[in-house]
Amino acid sequence: MTFVRKHFKLLTVGVACAVAGAGAGAIASAGAAGTSSASTSTAHAARAGRTLVRRAVQGSAVVATKTGFATVTFNRGFVQSVNGQQLTIREGTKKATYKTVTLTIPSGAKVRDNRKSASLSALTAGQRVGVLQGPKQTWVVARNAAS
Repeated sequence: MTFVRKHFKLLTVGVACAVAGAGAGAIASAGAAGTSSASTSTAHAARAGRTLVRRAVQGSAVVATKTGFATVTFNRGFVQSVNGQQLTIREGTKKATYKTVTLTIPSGAKVRDNRKSASLSALTAGQRVGVLQGPKQTWVVARNAAS
């Protein structure tokens, strides 16, 4: 079972939060203009949400759980270095840097390197990486920058 399929619910929550925010803004803008139909503004909102999620490099969301609320964060960018449980990421795109962050990855984190289970120390500088931190689990997904 792939990482995405296994953790689809948690990933969906993060994506849904981003889409809802973009959708609400687009619908409010369309309503203020008074010239768009509801179905057209919904389609634009969905497209804007997908673009927003695809381009996001860092974010957090507070989600409701059975026992209260939990914060889920994500960071995306390129591996700069790995030192023990410390992962340093250059957040941004190939050409532009948003900022550099050092994350402490718990020992029980699920780490995937090019779609295979791996250890944090197996990651190398220059790989694309995404880190998703939830209240009970942390996931690190890396792949070669060329793939």
